[in-house]
Amino acid sequence: MNKLLTNLMGWVDARFPATETYKYHMSEYYAPKNFNFWYFFGVLSMVVLVNQLLTGFWLTMMFSPTAEGAFDSIEYIMRDVEYGWLIRYMHSTGASAFFVVVYLHMFRGLLYGSYKKPRELVWIIGMGIYLCLMAEGFFGYLLPWGNMSYWGAQVILNLVGAIPVVGDSLVTWVRGDFLISGATLNRFFAIHVAVIPLVLCGLVFIHLVALHHVGSNNPDGVEIKKNKDANGKPLDGIPFHPYYTVHDLVGIVVFLAVFATVIFFFPDGGGYFLEKPNFEPANPLKTPAHIAPVWYYTPFYAILRAVPSKLGGVIAMGGAIAILFVLPWLDRSPVKSIRYKGWMSKVWLGIFAISFVGLGYLGAVPADSVKTIISRVLTILYFLFFLLMPFYTSIETCKRPPARVTGGAH
Repeated sequence: MNKLLTNLMGWVDARFPATETYKYHMSEYYAPKNFNFWYFFGVLSMVVLVNQLLTGFWLTMMFSPTAEGAFDSIEYIMRDVEYGWLIRYMHSTGASAFFVVVYLHMFRGLLYGSYKKPRELVWIIGMGIYLCLMAEGFFGYLLPWGNMSYWGAQVILNLVGAIPVVGDSLVTWVRGDFLISGATLNRFFAIHVAVIPLVLCGLVFIHLVALHHVGSNNPDGVEIKKNKDANGKPLDGIPFHPYYTVHDLVGIVVFLAVFATVIFFFPDGGGYFLEKPNFEPANPLKTPAHIAPVWYYTPFYAILRAVPSKLGGVIAMGGAIAILFVLPWLDRSPVKSIRYKGWMSKVWLGIFAISFVGLGYLGAVPADSVKTIISRVLTILYFLFFLLMPFYTSIETCKRPPARVTGGAH
């Protein structure tokens, strides 16, 4: 049997680099040996991506992308299809889980400077993945054809109308009609299940290839490729497989336990994952008492509302995302990790985290004069974190990083 398998792999390797690819990305890919808790979220994002693709594929077989049948098909899935409720909740809760792990994954990049040389392109590709996720979430949000889905999409699409000259025409083109209708639902369905998943999977593949080409960062920000033994193997690295494939199983099991708990006991997330108005069909004549996007968009929605001008709000909201793309060139610190940066970087990173979470809360609740003032202050702090970064990272006193990684003995 062993000889048969060896001959088979030899035949395959002569025509396709299967073994070579496995070695390059798994058994001979050396990762730093001091990965900590924050490095679970990369693999968890892959787990959730697989969940979304599989459950989404299954749901398309039962879903009717028409204004007349969309809401009823969701009810059919939930009530009549065997285990349909489970698949639907796995998908809807999975969307929120996706953003939870991605936000934590991005924050780890901020903590340890994973966007700095030579990983600028890894960061930019990752930001492209984040944009795809935002688009995927938006286009999928309308599909249940619930009342909040309808009015939430109405509000977001109307923002495009703030663009001078072409705004109104662009809104009509995106909707496919003069108002949100079955034509809008149908094209959103096509984009959600076909176009964006293809782009997303392609970007994830490129992201991993780019990461494995330059190597993974670590909590110390030390490049392990600079210290190698006589055989050319990093002294502070261990093969990704089997060490981290087994190590990551612990994080995956814990994550799946939490994920299952939410699905079985809190599938609507207290109204944050599935809003109450979405349990009734879309009604153009009945506006929900409070229209707000899903929680993972609320920080940017709060920035939008904080600016008095509609066009200014759209620009600020877009700028809040766009500025993340240039982060590698804003950080002038001679070190990567927050462990060795000066007190100013630590304070500003804390301010950024507080402002982002605060904006997330303010974007989810009805606005009033006090909340609007707080939103404006937090919006200013959000942008100052980036705009002042070239100054405080270049003048602060940093600690000297170690020559070798610390901790993580194997």
